[in-house]
Amino acid sequence: MGFLEVAFMQEENGGTFLARSLRQTQENLRQAGPAAMAGYTLLSAIIVLGGIGYAVDAWLETSPWFLLAGLLSGVVVGFFELAKVIWRK
Repeated sequence: MGFLEVAFMQEENGGTFLARSLRQTQENLRQAGPAAMAGYTLLSAIIVLGGIGYAVDAWLETSPWFLLAGLLSGVVVGFFELAKVIWRK
């Protein structure tokens, strides 16, 4: 029998330290999931829309105007997704 099997088999007073720690870690990750997803959405929206704006600027030779519009759009979309997660609770 391995160490982990022994650790999970002992169920006195709520289980072993390892079992309780793993349950608490799993619960923390489950609760943090929506907030992490909103953060990744904010970052990816800024990067993707800013990249599209940069590509359009390079194609049309229009300096930073489409880049700025893309970055601004990314911020708006990202914060909208963040607000949806926050106000859902």
